[in-house]
Amino acid sequence: MKKDRSAWKRVFVGLAGLGILVLCAVVGAQVRTAPKFKFDPNWPKPLPNKWKMGGVTGLSVDKDDNVWVYDRPHDLTDIELQAELNPPIADCCVHPPSMIHLDKNGNVIGSFNPPEGHGMAVDSKGFVYLGNVVDGISNVHKYDPATGKMVAETPHTPEMPPDASGSDLAAPLSGIPGRGSAGPVAGFLTPPGGRPKPDPAVQAARAAAIAAFRVKYPPTTPMIVQGIEEVRLDEPHRELYAADDYLGGRVMVFDLDTFKFKRGWGAYGHKLSEITTDDKDREYTPNGPMPKEFRGHLTLNVSKDGLVYAADRRANRIQVFDRQGNFKKEFIMAPWTGVGGSTGGVMFSPDQRLLYISDLTNDHIWFLNREDGKVLGTMGSMGENGGQFYGLHMESVDSKGILYTGEVFGGERVQRFLPVK
Repeated sequence: MKKDRSAWKRVFVGLAGLGILVLCAVVGAQVRTAPKFKFDPNWPKPLPNKWKMGGVTGLSVDKDDNVWVYDRPHDLTDIELQAELNPPIADCCVHPPSMIHLDKNGNVIGSFNPPEGHGMAVDSKGFVYLGNVVDGISNVHKYDPATGKMVAETPHTPEMPPDASGSDLAAPLSGIPGRGSAGPVAGFLTPPGGRPKPDPAVQAARAAAIAAFRVKYPPTTPMIVQGIEEVRLDEPHRELYAADDYLGGRVMVFDLDTFKFKRGWGAYGHKLSEITTDDKDREYTPNGPMPKEFRGHLTLNVSKDGLVYAADRRANRIQVFDRQGNFKKEFIMAPWTGVGGSTGGVMFSPDQRLLYISDLTNDHIWFLNREDGKVLGTMGSMGENGGQFYGLHMESVDSKGILYTGEVFGGERVQRFLPVK
């Protein structure tokens, strides 16, 4: 009898051990790893008409898996526009249109030329939504790409803040053939000898003007106030999300059909009435404590299960909300990053289990587990070779998991990366 019990005990222990091994194998199989991609050197094809692309400020894949590229022609310099002179003094190049439509083979299949700006989305009917500057006012505008005409716009204040600045709000093209700008990085570089010290009287006047503007247009203002960094659509719920630059960034939600304002919020789910106008609440240094409000260059995306991921680039963080703006959690990423910050555009893997984050400063695509923000890996490094990045700014993913990227600064190009199993 004792021998039988001993034998059964050994069998039980063996089966339990086998069960543990099976469980470990299942858990191990569920551990997420960073996806792998290979650079596609055959996409896109050379642009027609002697065009040269400017910095990419918007990138979107439409329902047919064709790619819309929103670029900044004013980034081009004189030496890049010598084919526009009369007579031309070089074979290339000329200003491109600011919207270029590419098919899956990399051929240009359409274009139109709205004002430049930042952020874009394309709906299921093919209408294009751009955060651009029209008559000196930055706003979200809806365009019919067949005609290039603006057909609707979100509400906006009749004036811009006195502190509105940045390359996306730069002066429009001069319209003089062959004449370009100082280049896409001019405003980011410190001139030799440093920048001149500002005049205290000028500083005081500017501070007073800003304070007066914020009284006139408080954080509760139910319209776009400053520039647009990002535009996203939630078509099932008929909503348009815009990242407004005002006061470091506000998430603003509009009705997709009427463009009427519906709701908005700030960092940590602050109601618009709770957002402060004290700039000390936006101060941040790398590796330091997180600011109470959004720091700047806010972008966002909306997952299929109704979570809003807001990337506060200049504070190296991503905050997660539900559709009503209730704060859920925060991911801090590459907190040592200075200059422009690490958390740029937010994109999802096709199965929505991963976050793809474009990093303008470190020139990486970061792959994060969407549930807990754990970094699984990166792709890319600074450089000008195919597959490298120089000013990684925009990203988009098609239905097959193909990854597209767009660059500003010295990059000024789009690239395609094919998933590797």
